[in-house]
Amino acid sequence: MSKVDFYILPTDALSARLDFACKLCEKAWRLGHRVYLHCQDEAQRLELDERLWRFKGEAFVPHDHHEQHSDASVALGIGDDAGNHRDLLINLGGGVPGFVGQFERVAEIVVEEPGIRQAARERFRFYREQGYALQDHRLQRL
Repeated sequence: MSKVDFYILPTDALSARLDFACKLCEKAWRLGHRVYLHCQDEAQRLELDERLWRFKGEAFVPHDHHEQHSDASVALGIGDDAGNHRDLLINLGGGVPGFVGQFERVAEIVVEEPGIRQAARERFRFYREQGYALQDHRLQRL
């Protein structure tokens, strides 16, 4: 069963979710993990795509859209299929994707914006009811 980590950021800025997703993604990728970033919609995926190219001045995270290159070490997707990815799911969508159980680890990134917090509470409740191992990380600074 997957381990689910909730990262609670001390801000209400929606952009902080994407920035943190980039940092988390880079760390996992550098450790040799395959990462699937599940996006809410195409607009969010395009913004995340841009951020992965420029979030760190001296480096970038090689990635691709899942539908174009499903074997990429880091893939950005919006659909109902995560392909062969099994290591880390970074869920930026509003709900729990149906394929969540195929991942060893799941990262949920939460900011203090009311809509994001409420959706995160519902996902937390779902994971708890399904028996997932849950951990929350309340970050003090970004």
